Amino acid sequence: MAPRVAARSPAPQIDSCAERHASDPAALSDVKTRLLGGRSIEAVAQVFRLLSDPTRVRLVDALSHGERCVCDLAALVGTSESAISHQLRLLRTARLVRVRRTGRMAFYALDDHHVIGLLHDTRKHVEEGA
Repeated sequence: MAPRVAARSPAPQIDSCAERHASDPAALSDVKTRLLGGRSIEAVAQVFRLLSDPTRVRLVDALSHGERCVCDLAALVGTSESAISHQLRLLRTARLVRVRRTGRMAFYALDDHHVIGLLHDTRKHVEEGA
């Protein structure tokens, strides 16, 4: 005789409207016109992809305390200079960091205050839940 399998009840739909209601089409249309467009969505997603790497987050954190050369960043992050250079190249391409050259030395800094704000706000969000 085959073992009996308990019947499963369907999972509740948590993320759906419990009932049909009258949405305001004009309000939805207004919001829709203010949503990010295709290029902006891709650019924002790319920034988040770049910041999904712990080494790059450490670099951004280190640079939030001021301009640094590659060897100082390698010491702060605990990674080789060549690995740091590679990560900085990715961050520079996305305009998250900028470089200033003095002779053969290269000094990196966060590109603007928005990057510091992004790090600061995300850190606050994460620490709120802890």
